[in-house]
Amino acid sequence: MRVPEDRLRRLELKVTGRLDGMLGGEHLGLLPGPGSELAEARPYQPGEDDVRHMDWSVTARTAVPHVRDIVADHELEAWALVDLTPSMDYGTAEHLKRDLAVAALAAVGFTATRLGDRVGAYLMSGGTLKRRPARTGRTRLYGLLRDVEATPSLPGPITLADAITSLDRGQRRRGLRVVISDFLDGSAWERPLRRMAARHQVLAVEITDPRELDMPPVGMVELTDPETGAVQEIMLSPRVAEEYRRAAHAQRAATAAALRRAGAGHLLLSTDRDWVADLARFALRRRRLGGRV
Repeated sequence: MRVPEDRLRRLELKVTGRLDGMLGGEHLGLLPGPGSELAEARPYQPGEDDVRHMDWSVTARTAVPHVRDIVADHELEAWALVDLTPSMDYGTAEHLKRDLAVAALAAVGFTATRLGDRVGAYLMSGGTLKRRPARTGRTRLYGLLRDVEATPSLPGPITLADAITSLDRGQRRRGLRVVISDFLDGSAWERPLRRMAARHQVLAVEITDPRELDMPPVGMVELTDPETGAVQEIMLSPRVAEEYRRAAHAQRAATAAALRRAGAGHLLLSTDRDWVADLARFALRRRRLGGRV
């Protein structure tokens, strides 16, 4: 399947048009990365800043905890891991979750290419990881987005934890790492994500659908597991629907807590929301915190 050129152009305009003015300054907008040039110190934000960036000399002089921002190096490599397993083809609102995965990759990619950085990706589908080399330029990025759109959603034995480990081991050059997934694959991914965040700047893009968090009490329904194909009939009574809602929200809260512990930035996109507005709010919040994810 070849995605029409005009569709990719509209996506680019939608991303860059809404974010222009928020991302001014090289590598201090949506796309940060580890660097070597020290920037100014600022007060420490509990729960947001990495304690490894504490500026102890300023903290000692002022008796107020401070962190030291670091300006990113030029010509970074941004690598994305895109989850294309069957659960990402689900969607009950305006978009499928896969559509938002493409949009998130496009947002990172268009920002990176405008700064002259290279963008590569690992595509997770069918029990394999398809590696797309890091390239610069809009034409190369268009090709990557077409690959993501065209890759079939197939189940397989590889887990999200396995995929993160492969990305971490396969790409050692410091830079930005983006994991785009619904994070429904258990919790074993936290440890490899933490290892990757110790060396790289990591952004986790969690994609959800409202029906995954809340199902109405409509009586007997037939549910299919997209990953395994297993079918089961369930009576969605008010009690069962409420128990499901509580369990789903608890799972999402656990995911958010695991991402914080791993030291990853967390961007949440939902199929029933304006994803560009969510992305813009995330970019503005990141800038207020001094340039970090």
